[in-house]
This record gives sequence, C-alpha cells and structure tokens, in this order.
Amino acid sequence: MKFELSKEYFDNLKEQIEFGRNDQITEAMNQLHPADIADILENLSLEEAKTITSLLDDELAAECLMELDEDYREGFLKMFSTQEIADQVDQLDTDDAADLLGELSEKDKNEVIAQMDDHEHVSDIIELLRYDEDTAGGLMQTEFIVAKENWPVDRCVIEMRKQAGTVEKVYSIYVVDDNYKLLGILSLRRLLFADPKTKISELYKDENIRFVRTTDEGEEVAAMMERYDLISVPVVDPIDRLVGRIMIDDVVDFIREEAEKDFQMASGITENIETNASVLKNTRSRLPWILIGLAGGITSSQIIKGYEGQLTVLPSLAFFIPLIASTAGNVGVQSSAIVVQGLASKDFQLQGIFKRVGKESLVGMIVGLICALIIYGVGYFYTDDTRLGLTLSISLFIVVVFAAVMGTFIPLLLDKVKIDPALATGPFITTANDIIGLTIYFFVAYLIYF
Repeated sequence: MKFELSKEYFDNLKEQIEFGRNDQITEAMNQLHPADIADILENLSLEEAKTITSLLDDELAAECLMELDEDYREGFLKMFSTQEIADQVDQLDTDDAADLLGELSEKDKNEVIAQMDDHEHVSDIIELLRYDEDTAGGLMQTEFIVAKENWPVDRCVIEMRKQAGTVEKVYSIYVVDDNYKLLGILSLRRLLFADPKTKISELYKDENIRFVRTTDEGEEVAAMMERYDLISVPVVDPIDRLVGRIMIDDVVDFIREEAEKDFQMASGITENIETNASVLKNTRSRLPWILIGLAGGITSSQIIKGYEGQLTVLPSLAFFIPLIASTAGNVGVQSSAIVVQGLASKDFQLQGIFKRVGKESLVGMIVGLICALIIYGVGYFYTDDTRLGLTLSISLFIVVVFAAVMGTFIPLLLDKVKIDPALATGPFITTANDIIGLTIYFFVAYLIYF
C-alpha cells in the first residue's frame, strides 16, 4: 500500500523531533521505504531532516539520500561532514556512489574518497567518475555476478556465493574468459538444474547477446533495453572486457530526467529545474527565452508598423492578426513536437530529412486547406468582403504549410548537427512563425488589395 504523508502524521513527527523521542522516530522510519522517508525529509527543515537521518543505520540513510531531489540533496549534504558522507557512500552501489560524489565540489569529493574504508569500492567509484554521466559508462554499476567459462557448476556456485555479498540484485550471470572478455549469459535456472561437474562453457547462451559499450549514449542504452525488454544489460570496454552492468531502474531514472529536461527546454527553460529550486535559479533559467520572445514581439510590432498604411485603409485586417500568429505557432509546435518525439524514440532512424519534411508538408496542406475554407466563410460572413475572405484563406493556407515544414525541418537539422532538437520546440518555433506568419499575411493583403 502506498504511504500517504498526511498533515496529522507530519505534525506528530515534528512533535517527536522537538521532544527528542528518538526511539519512536527510529521505529517509524524503519517501517518505511527509503523513497517515502525521502518525501518526509524534503518537507522538513534541514536541521530536522538531519536529526532523522542520524537515527537511521548507514545503509538506510544512504538509500534515502539517493531518493532525494537533486537540488534538496545539494543543500542537505552541506549539513554533513565529509566523514559522515563517506560512511554513507560506502553503503551505496558504485553507480549511485559515483553520482553522489559527482555532485560535490572537487575539494569535498577528494576528502570523502580519502575517508572511505573500502578501497576496492573506492577504486571502482573513481573509475566510474571518468565517464560522462549520460553515457553507458556513467550509468553502469560495477557490481555483478561473473563466471569463467572453464569452471564446473559446483565451483561456479561457490564463487557466486562469494560475489553475492556485494550484489544486491541478481538477474543474470555473465560468462567471461580468462581475460574477462564477455562470452555470453548464463541463466540461474539452467545453472540450478545442471550436473555439478558440467562445465559452464556447455551451459551459457552466446547467441544474440545484447550489450553496450562504455561510450554509448544513454539514449541508445534506453532504446535497446526498451526494444528487447531487458532488465539489465552488460557493459564492455573498447576491447570487449566486461566492466559493468546497467539496471532497468537506472535507465528509468535517466529517461525521466531526459524527458523533464526536454519538456523544460521546449517550454523555454534552459536549465533542469526542480520544484524547490531557488528564485535566482528559476529566473536565470527562464529569462533567456523570455528575452528572445520579447525580441520576437518587438519584431512583430515593427512588421505591423511597416504595414500601417494598409491598416489605415483597411482596419479589418487588424482583427485577424492574432488568428494568423497563433495558428502559425500552434502548427509549428505540433510538427516539431512530433519530430522531437520520433527522434528520441529512434522512429526516424531510417527516414531521411526530405522524406519526413515531405510528409509533414502534405499534412500541412490538408490542415491548411480545411482552415482556409473555414476562415474564408468567417471573413465573408463578418465583413461581406470577398477580398478579405480571400486574403485570410490564402495567407492562412501558406502560413500553415510553412509552419509545418519549418517545425519539421529545424529539429531534424539540429539533430543532424548534434544539437538537442528540443530547442526547436516551444518559444523558438512560436516566435519565428509569428514573425513569418504576419509577413505572409500582410504581403498577401498587399497583393490582393493594393
């Protein structure tokens, strides 16, 4: 059953903290999942949160720490000494430990590493810190179960028991040769039913083994695991030696973070912002695109000013300026959103730019034609002016087609030059299509009326 943080529970907990009822707090926290404890901590002051964390055993405290929002965790970690952080990092899997250390300053990171007890664990973490966090190397953990191909089953079981002490979840046994080169995967079921003297080389599967390299992008890892319904995937280095594995929970976290980042970027937010981010960080992340939108608005106003003579002669043209601008922006955002989604899921991998642009152009023509017919009737009904209806319908048709093409082409082009295509959606497309849409509208009006 899902834990609900009610006001009554929260008030009772704060009272227990205030009066130092540590035994009651410890008992209550030990009954909760680390994610639920993290929710509680985020609703307390940093001092109160530290009080609760100090009552937990190191392993549970470390798990709770990884469940916290990054922005909150950044401030929370400042409440601890480097020795206290080291004690908790010692309890984490290598991938989580590397992520946590990566959030610290260089000075604090070095101090924490120097104070950790498990030197083998430290060595693995330092190795992971070499990789970019958005690559397979940055996502992997170095805890996994491995078997040598020349081992008999009975020795494999003994060796697995030794290794299992550092591996929390066992889904697959990776088979390697004496040089640690990945050969295949052995299922637990087949191992359990095999004769004790049977060699591992006779049992493992070596066909269609899915693996990734340390330098592969996180998006490629996520796409592979989704396509083949993998719970975990082995990671090899450039010479095919097994160096780690990536778990599905780490990939889910990565996908969520990337989706949030793309959504915020599409909305004109340049940094990844958590709900409890500071006012300064919120302002800094939003202001650039707001200023770009402001510049676009100024440009649009200058376009309208340039056609002031037409508006003086025919004021009814002004009534439909918002319609042209908003339709252009909506169509452009729709097209770019579809393309960005397709690029993220690799659906366009086998499609060329011009094929995709052609398809969206056809969609734009159909949508534009329907909108043009409707707006022709609206314009004629309100003004009894056939030329105004014609101006509106022709310009709207051209604007919709152009917006569809632009909304498709720009993200595809950005992807080709290795720039995040999410930049093309939201404010950028809307502002650009507003300007171009108004230009087309007044130019068509000029041709028809003047």
